[in-house]
Amino acid sequence: MTLQRLLSYTRRAVDLYHLIDDGDKIAVGISGGKDSLTLLYALHGLQRFYPRHFELVAITVDLGLPDFDTSGIENLCAQLSVPYYKVKTDIYQIIFDERKETNPCSLCAKMRKGALNDEIKRLGCNKVAYAHHMDDIIETFMMSLIFEGRINTFAPDTYLERTELRVIRPLIYVQEREIVAFRKKYDLPVVKAKCPADGFTKRETMKQLIRSLEAENPRIRSCLFSAIEHGNLKGWNVDPDYKLRL
Repeated sequence: MTLQRLLSYTRRAVDLYHLIDDGDKIAVGISGGKDSLTLLYALHGLQRFYPRHFELVAITVDLGLPDFDTSGIENLCAQLSVPYYKVKTDIYQIIFDERKETNPCSLCAKMRKGALNDEIKRLGCNKVAYAHHMDDIIETFMMSLIFEGRINTFAPDTYLERTELRVIRPLIYVQEREIVAFRKKYDLPVVKAKCPADGFTKRETMKQLIRSLEAENPRIRSCLFSAIEHGNLKGWNVDPDYKLRL
């Protein structure tokens, strides 16, 4: 996937769901993975020509994982002239060494988001961009349906009352396979520190299920995503002024 194609997908999401306003200061949560680094590229590229002017900062919450080297991320942010901040925590030690959690993902996510939101507020940001892509949206939809018995998934735009922040997801039209291609093409500085829970989650189960369904219906992803877009789910309301701007 080229940068031009990535920017096209990103602008579509931003315009359709009115994700960016003039004067926004947007924090990009950088985990070190391919998704968040692709998001940084996308928003930095959009920033150069988008009619609504906005600021960007990049933030990494260091969980304390062994061999978590962020020097590549720091260099990339310097090249893009995006301010970079790193928040050091003991989350890994607390979850795996002290508490020895058997199902660590939920607690880890909660603690990580807490540390991230504290830094976002300290820096005066009013929005935070998450790197959830189309496959994340679909997998969450399936997990909610199968494991919780309800129809729900991430929304393109979510307001967090407790923190008074808006969460935006500009990569909703980008498939994971395209991000993999973008990472290779632009040699993104992915940090390869491995979480002990990787590969043993409900999300991984959903990935495998969707792949098996795809063997019978190659359009399964587009069908599921279309159902989400047109299913009247909370947060999936298209900006009414979008067509007027076309």
